[in-house]
Amino acid sequence: MNKETEFHDRMLSLGLARVSEAAALASAKLVGRGDEKAADQAAVDAMRTQLNMLDINGVIVIGEGERDEAPMLFIGEEVGTGNGPGVDIALDPLEGTTLTAKDMPNALTVIAMGPRGSMLHAPDVYMDKLAIGPGFATDVVTMDMSPAERIKALADAKGCAMSDITVCVLERPRHEDMIEELRTTGAAIRLITDGDVAGVMHCAESETTGIDIYMGSGGAPEGVLAAAALKCMGGQMYGRLMFRNDDERGRAAKAGITDLDRIYSRDELVTEDVIFAATGVTDGSIVHGIKREPGYLTTETILMRSKTGSVRRMSYRIKTS
Repeated sequence: MNKETEFHDRMLSLGLARVSEAAALASAKLVGRGDEKAADQAAVDAMRTQLNMLDINGVIVIGEGERDEAPMLFIGEEVGTGNGPGVDIALDPLEGTTLTAKDMPNALTVIAMGPRGSMLHAPDVYMDKLAIGPGFATDVVTMDMSPAERIKALADAKGCAMSDITVCVLERPRHEDMIEELRTTGAAIRLITDGDVAGVMHCAESETTGIDIYMGSGGAPEGVLAAAALKCMGGQMYGRLMFRNDDERGRAAKAGITDLDRIYSRDELVTEDVIFAATGVTDGSIVHGIKREPGYLTTETILMRSKTGSVRRMSYRIKTS
């Protein structure tokens, strides 16, 4: 591998931050306007424009959907100038389109980048997810445990009562039975309406967010993005793909996945060192949303590198007129 095609995560990280910032700024004018599709499209267009300015030979492995479903930033789309390293890119131009449209907390623009072949090409199906923050023995909680067993195991590891544990769960009818079981442990449950990438990230900053563990099913593509974030922040994550019909099993086969029951660890979802950027659109526990003042917009971005474990928080102020 020559110098031009080597993945220089340090050199590319600021460029990645610019990509997420541009997407957030583009969706800013649509916060609270009730139009999810317009907000998402604005973020997509801005993110694609910025990606094509980077000196990379990039391929979208986690994107807006298949080619026939998404006009831009579709899975398999090539981005960048074509000069530079081959990279895998996972992105969600607007994680929380509903949150943005309704001006609710924790809407983010999210992107991760790693060397070619470093990220699971997850099909657009559900994934059962389990995540905790750093500082625990491997497999202190596992996918094979029941929800209640996970709470007890984590409480034992933390040396606290089960009632001191807070669980983050996506509020969906499919989680009703799990929530009912979790209630029997005395643990607190923080329900979120959308945005499970942020939900998983919350585990890694439990002292700030108050969340100790994330569990439940959500999109598999978002699972890969969340794993990239945890690889930078520290923490454990497990994911198992879920298939409801033959069409979804066919999507897995198309992505090269043959073991449909496999439980993936964080480092199997993201196998090499990556960089990750997320910019706040609306206020959240991880980053502030876009702030407006006469003539200016200000964003906050979290930029991370798994190789060094570095976490930067950056404020970017731009003139609007």
